[in-house]
Amino acid sequence: MDLIKIAEQAFQTGKAAEFPEFKAGDTITVTYRIKEGDKERLQKFRGVVIQMKGQDPFTRTFTVRKVSSGIGVERIFPMQSPFIDSIEVNKYGKVRRARIFYLRNLTGKKARIREKVYVAEK
Repeated sequence: MDLIKIAEQAFQTGKAAEFPEFKAGDTITVTYRIKEGDKERLQKFRGVVIQMKGQDPFTRTFTVRKVSSGIGVERIFPMQSPFIDSIEVNKYGKVRRARIFYLRNLTGKKARIREKVYVAEK
């Protein structure tokens, strides 16, 4: 049993371990590498994670939603994508569901997600 765990850790690329832990409801900024012709540039996509899909680290994806010019935009990112430069967690949200598709139908203040408050231990 322990040999299997050691083998899984050896075959991991380590890229997923560099990213911070986040879940549905968190606001994140994904810095994505985009190729245009022979040039490369970094593009930041900031939004709310509405779902995490997949158990295997190699097939795991997450969907990020943002509202741009009054239009909702969703983008699906593979966790192991070589084009993801970095992921930064801006806010930890307090939600009671794993997939928050109900945000698609909400606008304005109703579409806000409460922020999770951490209490420092003494």
